[in-house]
Amino acid sequence: MIADFTVLIPARMASSRLPDKPLADIGGLPMVVRVAQRAARSGARQVVVACDDDRILQACVTYGVQAVMTDPGHPSGSDRLAQACGLLGLDGDDLVVNVQGDEPLIDPALVGACAQLLRNRPDCVMATAAHRLEDVQDFCNPNVVKLVCDRSGRALYFSRAPLPWWRDGSQAGAAALPPTGALRHIGLYAYRAGFLRQFPLLEPAPLEQVESLEQLRVLWHGEHIAVHLSETAPAPGVDTLADLERVRRLVTG
Repeated sequence: MIADFTVLIPARMASSRLPDKPLADIGGLPMVVRVAQRAARSGARQVVVACDDDRILQACVTYGVQAVMTDPGHPSGSDRLAQACGLLGLDGDDLVVNVQGDEPLIDPALVGACAQLLRNRPDCVMATAAHRLEDVQDFCNPNVVKLVCDRSGRALYFSRAPLPWWRDGSQAGAAALPPTGALRHIGLYAYRAGFLRQFPLLEPAPLEQVESLEQLRVLWHGEHIAVHLSETAPAPGVDTLADLERVRRLVTG
């Protein structure tokens, strides 16, 4: 039985690489609407877009997607989600899954799996996902975030560096995939709403600032993140115009 949970989709109009990204047309639908429709197939009790612009709000209303208006000045998506939790009355152990507004091909089953994992792990305040890396170029790519876990499936660390480093197999500074395997982080998060509402108030971690990875703040403060291991890599998201064209082709066939 899938855990009772809410999907929150942060959506802001400002984007340096792709202006008005939430409203970009994909197969006749605004991208944020397509994300919400995919997320709704996860079994979530409700799917809500947390937006910062009336144009996004109106697009959601047009297509029957629930949305709340949040402060346009939020410095991060976590701050936006924390405000949305307050507006929706979510707190304590209520489960919230953060689906990014630029993931129009998100796997609904993966969303549900992260929520269920967190429900099953009372020792954790968050859950996320990862899959096994097969390409050494991805392993070395700083835009591909890696992570390592402890024996109980909780995240030990996230990094943009090759992780773990295979000392005996790497030659002359060139990385090799370790025989134990390497994991790529998938940027999907489930939270306990009470923790999510407090997260923006936590002191930023030095490691978070060095790596530019907000999830390291959670570990630095001694909290735990459960990790769901997916058998497949996630579908592509949309950061640039080239990404958008690729996703359009995948949607329309």
